Amino acid sequence: MKYNELKVSAAKSSKRVGRGIASGKGKTAGRGTKGQGSRTGFTKRPGFEGGQNPIMQVLPKLRGFTNLHIKSEEVYTGQLEVLSGQVIDATLLCQSGLISSPFVKVKLLVGKGELTKKVNVKLPAASGNAITIVQEAGGSFEVTARLGHPVTRTAKKNK
Repeated sequence: MKYNELKVSAAKSSKRVGRGIASGKGKTAGRGTKGQGSRTGFTKRPGFEGGQNPIMQVLPKLRGFTNLHIKSEEVYTGQLEVLSGQVIDATLLCQSGLISSPFVKVKLLVGKGELTKKVNVKLPAASGNAITIVQEAGGSFEVTARLGHPVTRTAKKNK
């Protein structure tokens, strides 16, 4: 018999359980006695630990865990009215006291008054309504990378 002459089935044949004492998989058919796992239709979801809190839920609660999610600071369209200068970016917002640092994540939202002035906004994020309000006032919006953060997450690349 040669390796290339072997006839291999695509699927492994399943064990025939519950076929009497002599088969070695009779009576309880390898399921043990009583309990959740012995019943038909029972499937454990990934991470299930029998009612105990799963490890992936426990880990964030442990000492020393740091949340890597960066909270964004909000700037509203009405606040842009008082700023001087044509181009509004994180540096200008920090100098005016609207955000804590030019390196934080900033998002432009709708609210806190009307925007009538033409402004060019360059920020990492904005809501769809905020962009339309800026454009209706005659200005423009451009997505830029956060200062000190080279990666811009505008589109995901499939690798």
